[in-house]
Amino acid sequence: MKEKVKKILIFGTSWVLSLSLTYAQKADSFTETVTPDSLSATLSTDSIVLASDTDGEKLVQFSHQYEYVPEYEEEIIQARLSEIENQIPLTYNPIVNSFISYFTVTNREYTKRVAKLQTKYFPMIEGYLKKYNLPDELKYLAIVESGLNPKAKSPAGAVGLWQFMPLTGRLDYGLSENWYLDEKMDMEKSTDAACRYLSFLYKYFYNDWPLALAAYNTGPGNVRKAIRRSGYKKNFWEIYPYLYRETRSYVPQFIAIMYSMNYLEEHNFFIEEYEYMPDYGTVSINGFLSLPLFAEHSGICLETLNDLNPELKRGVISDSHPMYQLRIPSHQKDFVAENLSDIMRFAGQGKEHFERLAKNEVGSTYGRQKLTYKVRSGDVLGKIAQTYNVRIADLQKWNNLTGSVIRVGQPINIWITDDFYDGVNKQLTAISQKGSSNNAAALKSGEYRVQNGDTLWGISRKFEGLTVEKLKKLNNLDGNGIKPGQVLKITENS
Repeated sequence: MKEKVKKILIFGTSWVLSLSLTYAQKADSFTETVTPDSLSATLSTDSIVLASDTDGEKLVQFSHQYEYVPEYEEEIIQARLSEIENQIPLTYNPIVNSFISYFTVTNREYTKRVAKLQTKYFPMIEGYLKKYNLPDELKYLAIVESGLNPKAKSPAGAVGLWQFMPLTGRLDYGLSENWYLDEKMDMEKSTDAACRYLSFLYKYFYNDWPLALAAYNTGPGNVRKAIRRSGYKKNFWEIYPYLYRETRSYVPQFIAIMYSMNYLEEHNFFIEEYEYMPDYGTVSINGFLSLPLFAEHSGICLETLNDLNPELKRGVISDSHPMYQLRIPSHQKDFVAENLSDIMRFAGQGKEHFERLAKNEVGSTYGRQKLTYKVRSGDVLGKIAQTYNVRIADLQKWNNLTGSVIRVGQPINIWITDDFYDGVNKQLTAISQKGSSNNAAALKSGEYRVQNGDTLWGISRKFEGLTVEKLKKLNNLDGNGIKPGQVLKITENS
């Protein structure tokens, strides 16, 4: 019995000393006062655990929940930044220090969360950075942009790991989007596009990475404007006052995140479970596929499939994307390849249901072509919706409208079906044909050069007996997309 008491006294004394040291350190580290009430609230009965020793005796063990947050002198942080600096300058100043404090002290939960994801996405990102001969440290930019969330979406409409805007992603870097998928969420395609964009910005802004990073956030035009307003200074910190507020914080955030990820242990971050992406390959899918059914009949975890293919917004692959490269775990690739036809027989079910959803969902653009209508005096959303046979909710979704207020001259995006125009009145048809004459666009008998603002329907109305479907057939068009300057056949003999 004496031996039991002795063990408990020794353990209790050690625990009290360690607890006293911990709270003394906490009191030095925080500006707020640690009161006895706060200590008693922290040390609840949940923190007491009973465990058995080798003799079967019960010893009382305590696991206190209070987290020690160390703080360091500025000289130490500055020295650490110089140790990890590579190709991108890691300037230290009070602004950078405030962001380091934010990530290491104020918002530790966020830092823990993104730290767990490094092992999941960084290996893939590092491969693309190496491919384009870019600094390895640019991988930390994905944390600043999206918190390493490939499905992240900003209020302004930027999407994915690298937060591409729809127009930039589609027109400049070939990241397509439709009802079924959004390639801005594709972790590989978006990373490849981001590397190309960063390479361009670096060369454009005098081989200066801080300026390139600022331009990635706000656009080259706004950085040029700040350079001009600063008296043509070409240093980020010299043009800093002339940048938008969000962009002023962008480079300091990047430096602070890079510091925090490299000195996790020094700031008492201990990540218990890192997340990993499995080794993966691709299998070609030629036809409609339901991801949940594919998972069920292939034996692959649905969560893994979603992780590997975040661009699939609806959990399905449309048959309008032939030979789609679906990512699957490498160790299951051979099995899937050998049994793909059988798996597809089950996983290919449900096409009609999704097509019905695609056509009827508010704001859907599935099977439609885009027109831009300019608001005139007296117009209201209800009138425009009725004229073009769409819903008011569709117009609001397509144009990011929260209410019904529109102004004269405002462009309104309208997505219309191919068969809609049979019901459009003659007046609208005549208006759509105004502008350049047919002869100006005609190259020779049987051919037509696409003009700005042209649609397949508009062209079909300019020539007697021509329909949208006939235009598609004559020109081997799968969809409704056409470009200014493109030459189209309008007769079979051309």
